[in-house]
Amino acid sequence: MQNLKFSPRRHGKHGAIGIFLLLVFAACSGTPYTEGERLYKTHCANCHMDDGVGLSALIPPLAGADYLETARDRLPCILKYGLKDTILVNGRQYAEQMPGVPTLSPVHITNILNFINHSWGNSNPPYRLDEVERLLEQCE
Repeated sequence: MQNLKFSPRRHGKHGAIGIFLLLVFAACSGTPYTEGERLYKTHCANCHMDDGVGLSALIPPLAGADYLETARDRLPCILKYGLKDTILVNGRQYAEQMPGVPTLSPVHITNILNFINHSWGNSNPPYRLDEVERLLEQCE
């Protein structure tokens, strides 16, 4: 069996640089929405489900939801402060109240929204942190 240990004498300076670049690349690869996915699973998946399909007539879907686009400016406030209004998602009316998560920071909200906007077939434009901060300042 071959010894797979790294040896600077055997691989030289270029081998060390190659291994360093490989480690950096591995750390940076993967989904850019990992934090948003983790936060979604913690704060949203209980009602909207892991696959974003919602809960029948009670909880609206996020997967393929037209509301993500039509209410884009409202979504940061809804995540932080909740929703008490009736909304229309994909032609269906939903009246169930949604609790907010006031402890979420603007960075957390941006990450959750970007995860939702790029999951389950959704392909909405990403949110920028400055956009979310501006929209949060306008919450009613």
